[in-house]
Amino acid sequence: MSFTHLKQKVTTILADESENTDQRLKEVCELLQSSIGYYDWVGFYFANEVEKTLHLKAFAGEPTDHTVIPFGKGICGQVAVSNQNFVVPDVKAQDNYIACSITVKSEIVIPLFKNGKNIGQIDIDSHMEDPFSEEDERFLEWVNEEVANIL
Repeated sequence: MSFTHLKQKVTTILADESENTDQRLKEVCELLQSSIGYYDWVGFYFANEVEKTLHLKAFAGEPTDHTVIPFGKGICGQVAVSNQNFVVPDVKAQDNYIACSITVKSEIVIPLFKNGKNIGQIDIDSHMEDPFSEEDERFLEWVNEEVANIL
């Protein structure tokens, strides 16, 4: 499914005010994970500024033990500090990587901003090496902008 078609579906999911925010986030994760062949795990983490940790709020894919991640640790934790997109073509090449599964080969993490503040992120794992393009980055930035509107 093209990113254009996915945008329409994401917009529809997020606009459904009959469901709570957590359920809409889970549906977005499920949509992306089931629609894009190389998105094997999709999740939203949100920051707890006091504790300097990220907390998994919604996901699609295999369950993970990594439901709380300290700022600075792993790819997600680094994005919480840097406020920058992080595309990892090969996770084996990263020193500061938290292995969720031996099948994960690459990862992309895009920060989620609300009123200019990094409040969380979307995290995607792939079982393929180097599948993520600039088009993925732009699409996921758009997803996060749309999600911020319902938070």
